[in-house]
Amino acid sequence: MTADEKMMRRAIELARTAAGWTNPNPLVGAVIVKDGRVIGEGCHERYGDLHAERNALASCTESPQGATMYVTLEPCSHTGKQPPCADALVEAGIARVVVGSRDPNPLVSGRGIARLRAAGIQVEEDFLRQECDGINPVFFHFITTKTPYVVAKWAMTADGKIATATRDARWVSCEASRADTHELRHRLAGIMVGVNTVLADDPMLNARRGVPSNQPLRIVCDSSLRIPLDSALVRSATEVPVLVACACNIDQGERLDKAIRLRAAGVDVVSLPGADGKVDLAALMAHLGESGVDSVLVEGGGTLHANMFKSGLVDEVVVYLAPKVCGGTSAPTPVGGAGAALMADALQLGKPQVDIVGDDVRLTYRLNRGI
Repeated sequence: MTADEKMMRRAIELARTAAGWTNPNPLVGAVIVKDGRVIGEGCHERYGDLHAERNALASCTESPQGATMYVTLEPCSHTGKQPPCADALVEAGIARVVVGSRDPNPLVSGRGIARLRAAGIQVEEDFLRQECDGINPVFFHFITTKTPYVVAKWAMTADGKIATATRDARWVSCEASRADTHELRHRLAGIMVGVNTVLADDPMLNARRGVPSNQPLRIVCDSSLRIPLDSALVRSATEVPVLVACACNIDQGERLDKAIRLRAAGVDVVSLPGADGKVDLAALMAHLGESGVDSVLVEGGGTLHANMFKSGLVDEVVVYLAPKVCGGTSAPTPVGGAGAALMADALQLGKPQVDIVGDDVRLTYRLNRGI
């Protein structure tokens, strides 16, 4: 491993420490090296706070004049919630900048690097780009499509069941996997289930790793507006936001009364009917994107997962595989629906990332939707 690789990988490590706190901004890490020594480092810690480059400069133990900065994403050149980072590097006298990812944000793309070069700074682009790109799939997707990056997640037994034939699912996965799920919830901006999950489990859908001010938006797909007014989600809607998407007419009759009562409890109710009488999931994703929700974790049953895949809306799949066999012809599986008629028609997920989590195996697949 070269010195440049070592420093960029340290910047990647720093960037990852802020996962779940920067949305909808990207994860970014920066390291400043002078005469072979690290004199400063930092990351973008919270949305709206200082960017990684400025945090790294602020942490310097000596003057950064003539130093090299390693940064995982192209420095910004525009004023948003923070001033341009490219200007800060010029003013600090940084001599060389090694950049990992190019910023797809049209306000930045190429302009930050151009600003640095115009000031006489040596810039190296695309360094460990694949690794740097890998920490920001959510940001890259959202900034280019304006719709959320969607992760479908489930836990299943070795024979592919998410519950027994009697619908008992406590617990398929081990305690470590359940804790890991809360980490995943913390990193994403929304968590979505179908109304049947609400009726069966009355979940809170919170991220136990987070704090009240940093909880995911809780989303329920509920075509007929069946969510109980006394459910845990509705009762806590003033503390952590809840959005219920239905497919029915909520402008008259009983549904109007139900919508009024839900809204009075703090629930956001939207009607997005599809041609099949169910919630139009693509329209829901567009609505969420317009609301600034950059990512959604889908923890549905087989029906919701099947409809998300059928609509072509899934970007990543996370599976917790438990070392159990429960059997049962009628035991539910992760993805329902009619399914593929031929194996050649099955959705190809590609090579997984494999991790051991407690007693389980976590499989992570990223789909290429041509975006």
